[in-house]
Amino acid sequence: MFKKIKATVLMFAAIGLVLAGCSGTKANKDDDGKIKVTVTIGMIADIVKNVGGEHVEAVGLMKSGVDPHLYKASQGDIKKLDEADMIFYNGLHLEGKMVDIFEKMEAEKPTIAVTKDIPESELRGWGDDANAHDPHVWFNVRHWISATKTVRDELANFDPDNKQEYQQNANEYIKKLEELDEYAREQIATIPEEARVLVTAHDAFGYFGDAYDIKVMGLQGISTASEYGSKDVSSLRDYLVENKVKAVFVESSVPKKAIEAVIEGAKEKGHDVKIGGELFSDAMGEEGTVEGTYIGMVRHNVDTIVQSLK
Repeated sequence: MFKKIKATVLMFAAIGLVLAGCSGTKANKDDDGKIKVTVTIGMIADIVKNVGGEHVEAVGLMKSGVDPHLYKASQGDIKKLDEADMIFYNGLHLEGKMVDIFEKMEAEKPTIAVTKDIPESELRGWGDDANAHDPHVWFNVRHWISATKTVRDELANFDPDNKQEYQQNANEYIKKLEELDEYAREQIATIPEEARVLVTAHDAFGYFGDAYDIKVMGLQGISTASEYGSKDVSSLRDYLVENKVKAVFVESSVPKKAIEAVIEGAKEKGHDVKIGGELFSDAMGEEGTVEGTYIGMVRHNVDTIVQSLK
């Protein structure tokens, strides 16, 4: 009798091991057959939707106008991360307050930084720390093509049955991104070189400046968590006056108060500076709008900059 019980236990244990082994190679899909993917920022959600197509359900944590530098995960966010089959985030400390959560999740499920395959030599530095890098890589469209390829490969690894479709979707999306990259380059080049100065509330557009040949200046540092003082305001004000910069830009995810202080300071010095428009920096536009897509967001920024500085 004991031998029969022992044999039965061993049989079920063996079945369990086989099932466990199978579950590690097959995608865990929800009731409608879709892979549940949770992402942090809207720009990544846009990649996942375009590459994943009908096989993926993308759930974003941060909505339009939300600053990822200061974002703290809610209990609802933790639930979305727990229920996800896969997680994609930007990395490079953009989501600085969520690093510990991602490290925990890495042990449970695929948790991927979409910036991981961008060569370190192509990343911009951040302050005095040699290991710190500017996280706003999406403003060089070529870097966002790299992020798209990373998402494509990770989805294909997780769900090999649909690998070919992910590759096809990615190819179509990358073609649009290449056209966007060329559009940005051509349009910024129409601004007279002496007027090619982009002044914003925080230093999010460094990659954009490097890629499309425009000088970029921000009142705050790379992270909105950094403080700015009266010296920062006066230094930027003096630069605007001395170089006759005619327009500065506000950002959808950053309060306007700081940049308005610079404008007021320039006015007191006899130089009128206008707000050239609102740019999308750390968050896209409202869902369902043109600016609520990555391509629409970048085109909006380029067009707004050109119209104000040209």
